[in-house]
Amino acid sequence: MGTRLEDLHDGLRLSGLLPHPVTILAVRPHSSDAVTVTYQDGDGGLGQRLLYRGDEPSLSIETPESRWKFDADPAEFRLVAEALRIRMAGLHDPMVAVSSSAVDPLPHQIKAVYGELLPRTPLRFLLADDPGAGKTIMAGLYAKELMLRGDLSRMLVIAPGSLVEQWQDELAAKFGITAELLSREMIAGLVDSNPFARYPILIARMDQLARSDDLLTLLDASDWDLIVVDEAHRMSANWYSGELDTTRRYQLGQRLGEITRHLLLMTATPHAGSESSFQAFMALLDPDRFEGEYRSGAHTTDTTGLMRRMVKEELLTFEGKPLFPERIAETVPYQLSDGEKHLYDEVTRYVREEMNRAERLGSDNPRARTVGFALTVLQRRLASSTHAILRSLQRRRERLETKRQEMLHPRFSVVEEAASELPWMKLDDPDELDAEETETLEEAVVDAATAAQTVAELDFEIAQLTKLVDLARSVSDSGEDRKWTELRSLLLDEPLLNSDHGPRKLIIFTEHRDTLNYLTHQIRNVLGRVDAVVTIHGGTRRDERRLIREAFAHDPDVRVLVATDAAGEGLNLQAANLMINYDLPWNPNRIEQRFG
Repeated sequence: MGTRLEDLHDGLRLSGLLPHPVTILAVRPHSSDAVTVTYQDGDGGLGQRLLYRGDEPSLSIETPESRWKFDADPAEFRLVAEALRIRMAGLHDPMVAVSSSAVDPLPHQIKAVYGELLPRTPLRFLLADDPGAGKTIMAGLYAKELMLRGDLSRMLVIAPGSLVEQWQDELAAKFGITAELLSREMIAGLVDSNPFARYPILIARMDQLARSDDLLTLLDASDWDLIVVDEAHRMSANWYSGELDTTRRYQLGQRLGEITRHLLLMTATPHAGSESSFQAFMALLDPDRFEGEYRSGAHTTDTTGLMRRMVKEELLTFEGKPLFPERIAETVPYQLSDGEKHLYDEVTRYVREEMNRAERLGSDNPRARTVGFALTVLQRRLASSTHAILRSLQRRRERLETKRQEMLHPRFSVVEEAASELPWMKLDDPDELDAEETETLEEAVVDAATAAQTVAELDFEIAQLTKLVDLARSVSDSGEDRKWTELRSLLLDEPLLNSDHGPRKLIIFTEHRDTLNYLTHQIRNVLGRVDAVVTIHGGTRRDERRLIREAFAHDPDVRVLVATDAAGEGLNLQAANLMINYDLPWNPNRIEQRFG
């Protein structure tokens, strides 16, 4: 039952006028069925309201007994009080995420989170510290701090496929943040709903999103408080003839800024040497500042407020000591033997002639681009090792001999065969491939792509390859491998590979699987133990990579890791003391990833 108008007078606390109780200051009657009430709310604000008989059911006078009954569930009261305490913790502890997480952040990490990221709302920022600086820790601290302040309930992490499980593990173990992985099974199980709307904390593979129009449509329909992109340099774009040539990954990056309040990009290698490409990348954060193609003198390179980069030499402990030991890089020169030099010249001549024949197909012909790519890879393998070029030449000759038999079939079509063998051509840009996909692509293309269009042309190329195979086999059988000889001398250098604390760990990077297999066999012979050498390449499953990483880091009997660039993508291999680049990648970012 409500309160009658006649019962109202100044000094009463009345419920029903506002969502919260008010104090009556004055009551002025107008008739027997209407009064004007002047009141004060809980914040001290004044107001007036004309009340009629019809309002009586919604009015009630509060008494001290009705306000404080103390009959609520004590467990629920404690839960609400604790939630309020946590939400308000930031008012008296501005770094509450540090004390509530299982991490011991370093000075540069604290400065990044509390000096660079949190003060910016909304956030548009590139965290570009050197590899090994702990950017995942910084992103986790930032997300946890926003959660504790009540400013984050929906977060999307986008990372390369090899890193998503690592992100899930670190968020859970170090910050208590439970995240779901966007998988094919999850998508199949949510036929009638949007996984981006269903799960508030989600981790997705970059290429899974970038290459699926259906997922991009669902992503556009979602909204987020924070999106974090790891290895963001993969979202690349380049200017050609005044036009911006964008990859699918870059187009994904352009969408992200429209569906989130906070956008954090992370990469250790933001600049690949081209200022115009770098500014196109920065346009993902600020399209207005970095609009158009960069021209020296007309555009600025200022990234103030959008980017932080600290190199390893600047990273210090709380005591002011360098966090990382000094990085010392040395080049070991070697001279090719006469046989190796002759093989190098002959393969180079073959590549040059085939390149010229590919160019005659026309620059717009997709086969010309395929052949150019294959021949480029072939020359890189020539520089890698005699074993790699021998195996590549043998496989190429075998594939072309098979192709010759197929060309004799009346229904055979070079264009149809090329299209069926090269599904990767459907991608907008081969640069979108990660290390594992690049290895697979090279294996599929280098042995098969040819500019030959007739059986006669193919016969001529097979004859050339036969001569090159015989030459490469003779060099290999001679045992002359000057590059391996220099590596072997390093492996036998006791002061280099041993310290006062025991044997040092060594990583050897190569670009090609054939060279990896060759080096693994040779190094095991030198060290005298099979279990002393482990390998990681693009075909190594992710769970196996974890086991290999743990063995390399903690097993004293495992001395050497031979790896392709697949091991340079997100694996923590900082247990190593030494690193040898047996092959140098053409992309300088790959070298930095290895050093990281």
